[in-house]
Amino acid sequence: MGLASRLYRGETDFPLIQKRKTFYAISIILVLIALGSMLFRGFNLGEEFKGGASFQWPANGTSVADARGTFEDLGVSDPIVQTVGRGGSVNLRVLTGPLTEDKVDEVLAGVQKKYDLKDDDISPSNVGPAWGKQVTNKAIQGLVLFLIAVIIYISIRFEPKMAVAAIVALIHDLILTAGIYSITQFVVSPATIIALLTVLGYSLYDTIVVFDKVEENTRGLAGRSTQTYSEAAELAVNQTFMRSINTSLIALLPVSGLLFVGAFLLGAGSLKDLALALFVGLASGAYSSLFLATPLLADLKEREPQYKALQQRVLARRSGTTVKAGSRFQQRAAARAAGQPLPPAEEPVVVEEAASSTTTVVAPAAPAGNAGRRPAGRPGAQPQRKKKGGRPSGKKRR
Repeated sequence: MGLASRLYRGETDFPLIQKRKTFYAISIILVLIALGSMLFRGFNLGEEFKGGASFQWPANGTSVADARGTFEDLGVSDPIVQTVGRGGSVNLRVLTGPLTEDKVDEVLAGVQKKYDLKDDDISPSNVGPAWGKQVTNKAIQGLVLFLIAVIIYISIRFEPKMAVAAIVALIHDLILTAGIYSITQFVVSPATIIALLTVLGYSLYDTIVVFDKVEENTRGLAGRSTQTYSEAAELAVNQTFMRSINTSLIALLPVSGLLFVGAFLLGAGSLKDLALALFVGLASGAYSSLFLATPLLADLKEREPQYKALQQRVLARRSGTTVKAGSRFQQRAAARAAGQPLPPAEEPVVVEEAASSTTTVVAPAAPAGNAGRRPAGRPGAQPQRKKKGGRPSGKKRR
């Protein structure tokens, strides 16, 4: 049976949780790179956040250098000139620092006169820095409320440890998406914030799908001795692996088309800002739900006493013996599996061989002072009396 067929049937056995330390290391490295870029390079904030004015009009053969020189002649320092669109619909977009309303009117009149533009040909906008701060504060408030709602829902629907793992995965996706914006220096706009909140919802959805299967596989697991919690969770991940891949691909295909059209064909800034955050966030969410959230959940759950005892029983059973609960042998088998010193066997230990139904009772060694004594009789047995000499058995004498 091929890999594609096994993926479709959910019969894969990828050691995703068994190799969790490798995936932890990959995630940590990516997060550190993203944080380093945000710390040293920062973000390319749009005028909506840092404040400023923008002017856009049809290029009609006007070069970027010519437009830059025109704005400098009008008293605007350090203008940023961009080309928007492709083919015959190329526009020039000039970004400046914050300007007063009078200065905006002056620049607008100068550009119209220089390039013979009508009022409908040029689109000016002027945003103050206070508006950007308001957008940032509202975005942070929305993010905090979203995370609180996620914690409450998952804790009620599943359990708190699943909520912790899901939140770690969400923060991982946020940092990676923000780091890509810092590395590529794409403009951060309000469309970026909308895309980030959309990404959080998708990442949470994919994680919940996997957690639901984990809960189904681990229901009543602590009372059995067939597999550990990590093994049951790994089975759940493999059973939902193809579903997660299919869902991610279906979501990424239109987003990648939107990114290609916005960045390379139309050159539309708002499309690029929206599509890049969606593309990176969707890919990161698919990765974190399978390779980060579920392994982290398995680590958290196997710290609980009931799943520690389950792991000891499973290891002892696979070593060829079945251990009765509460016996000294259980402690020694667990210590042997963990590579720890064995506890002394002061009391009788009961061992049941897995290959047969014979039960062997091993008594502790007798003290040295009892050497040479005859073994004690069976407890509760009556002492045998010596028969006196009598008449032999047979018929009675007459």
